[in-house]
Amino acid sequence: MSSISQTNFSSIELMTGQLLKNKSAGMNKVLEGGKISFHDILEKQQTVETSTLKFSKHANDRLASRNIDLSHEQLERLETGARKAQAKGINESLVMVDNIAFIVNLKNNTVVTAVKDSEDKVFTNIDGAVII
Repeated sequence: MSSISQTNFSSIELMTGQLLKNKSAGMNKVLEGGKISFHDILEKQQTVETSTLKFSKHANDRLASRNIDLSHEQLERLETGARKAQAKGINESLVMVDNIAFIVNLKNNTVVTAVKDSEDKVFTNIDGAVII
């Protein structure tokens, strides 16, 4: 009969300690006894995961082929629009920034495509829109 040693598995406290070593000091909300709540760890991780949009290969190709250059300010507005859509429970959103339309998959934080104002404006498979 083989037995499984507890040393093969990390405890929650040990895993929390490993996670916190890799996180910034700004997250360190300490509870009684010097422990950090699970809620605070989860909230911080979700914020990190949702704060940066990725661009799919298709979206990057569309940006290049349509000569769409985004300023830092436009990128910030796009991320703001995506966060607002996500807060409303939208999964696939149209986010308008100036005269550029972006389709954003909010589950994956990924910009799927981009269309300039001068092109056809038919959007399908979205469940919400944000105009920034």
